[in-house]
Amino acid sequence: MTLATLSPADTRTAIDAGARLIDIRGADEHARERIPGAINVPLDRIGDLPRDGRPVVFHCKSGMRTAANAAKLGAAMGSAPAYILEGGIDAWRQAGQPTLADRSQPLEIMRQVQITAGALVLTGVLLGTFVAPGFFGLSAFVGAGLMFAGVTGWCGMANLLRVMPWNRRAAA
Repeated sequence: MTLATLSPADTRTAIDAGARLIDIRGADEHARERIPGAINVPLDRIGDLPRDGRPVVFHCKSGMRTAANAAKLGAAMGSAPAYILEGGIDAWRQAGQPTLADRSQPLEIMRQVQITAGALVLTGVLLGTFVAPGFFGLSAFVGAGLMFAGVTGWCGMANLLRVMPWNRRAAA
């Protein structure tokens, strides 16, 4: 199923006319920056969304997740009109529409994984080059972990980072 896309201006008009805006990103992303009035229903819980017949506009960060999951989102809405905010919250912000940003919230878990994995790989390469070749194993271990996460959908590093003290502030 293909859902029609709405520009940020058309989305504003739809919201003003009574449409619900549903943010399908994770709670950590929503806590860091959100569109005022958006309801956070992460993609894995989209079946919990009440079907009240009102039109719904789904959004994510860039529009990629919503477009890739259009069939799932449309099925969750049944016969109610459903749309995708074209370009996600990034396009919304670029169009001059308001967002609520809370920079005191931790970075999104996937960004933390990218930073940590990159730092560990770089450290392994530098130590392997300048200290002892055995340190290249650190880079190999991180690479294997990332491949495992990509294949299975389970990321040990993300799970570890999620329980770190700085991530306990993220809105649930």
